[in-house]
Amino acid sequence: MAWSCINTGTSSILNGLLDRFERPASRSPVVTEQVQPSPNAHTSLHESLGVRNGAGAGGHGNYQAMGGTPTHRPLMKNDSSKSQSADDVNNSLWKGMRNIAFTLMENASQDAETMEASSSIDVTEGVDCKLGRLQIGLSYDFQSLTLTLKVIQATGLVAKDFTGTSDPYVKILLLPDKRHKLVTKVKKKNLNPRWNESFLFEGWPHNKLLEKTIYLQVIDYDRFSRDDPIGETYIPLNEVDLSQSPIMWRYLQPCKDSRGKLGEILLSLSYQPAVGRLNIIVMKCKDLKAKDITGASVLHLLRDPYKHSTSDPYVKMWLKFGATRMEKKKTSIKMRTLNPVYNESFFFEIPWDKIREAAIEVIVMDFDKVGRNEMIGKIILSSKSGPLETRHWNDMITKPRQQVAQWHLLKD
Repeated sequence: MAWSCINTGTSSILNGLLDRFERPASRSPVVTEQVQPSPNAHTSLHESLGVRNGAGAGGHGNYQAMGGTPTHRPLMKNDSSKSQSADDVNNSLWKGMRNIAFTLMENASQDAETMEASSSIDVTEGVDCKLGRLQIGLSYDFQSLTLTLKVIQATGLVAKDFTGTSDPYVKILLLPDKRHKLVTKVKKKNLNPRWNESFLFEGWPHNKLLEKTIYLQVIDYDRFSRDDPIGETYIPLNEVDLSQSPIMWRYLQPCKDSRGKLGEILLSLSYQPAVGRLNIIVMKCKDLKAKDITGASVLHLLRDPYKHSTSDPYVKMWLKFGATRMEKKKTSIKMRTLNPVYNESFFFEIPWDKIREAAIEVIVMDFDKVGRNEMIGKIILSSKSGPLETRHWNDMITKPRQQVAQWHLLKD
């Protein structure tokens, strides 16, 4: 609103300048109190504008009416050269003022775009998994029942090509429908691409849209092999005020295509608000990714290396506030199994007024006696994590003192 007022005031001033210095359609005789023969451009400019120096009340100069009756003598034939010079100066001044006016208007337009862009930069939602982030805009026309999604840009994308870059594009779905997909253009060799592409979903009543979720997946295009997923994000429309036409940033999360290969973990959460205590039960894991190759002959390994692969998994948990790790817990180690059962309980002290800011990072590790322990996969439980993790966390808060169990796909 303030910027609109500034733009209106600026336009009025500029239009006034243009009107003041508008080129006259035909030149009328210029009347002056005195005509000096000096060729100085300043004097010629005063002649062309009819400035009366030292005249009037108080001796202040002013503009005299053009096209009136001469008070001393009209311009004579031998003054034609000075009149032509005055025309040239007047034309130059007119052109100069127009150039200045248009430059100011152009700068004002650029400033408006800059302010609009800066005002749209909001706090990025989600957990930073170091995959990059995506900026989008949403708007809804209540008369035509049309939802408009604008894919604006992405920043800090991870490189998927051996050249140290990516060729990203965005795939769009309106879940739960997975049959109809939309895609943006491919931006070659760019880790900070700008698309500015809009997509319309027509004929959708507002109450029906509230049941939908926008799914966006950033993918690296590969001409000679399968495209590589970079990251994804979900936007439940029942959490967005479409009447405000919001513009938002979202951190990209690891894609399901890569998560399912790492295994799953079953966790149970319970929170007691009165004492500020969070209870986590690590129940079990299944289909974990193998990190060790043991217990088989060389011939058997050559025939089927995955059949004899295993891991020695344990679960490590960190209580975090923002990026700061506060407290660590871990389970026992289960040797040579990809489907460990733990049923081990842990407690974290989290005051009620801090529960929305807290997060629990759950990491499944492979124990190694000789080398360094390797991570198999992880998840982050919080109110600002992925859709499944956030739902589990919110269920825990809305059901105090109750155990809420849920399976989670491990991420890399």
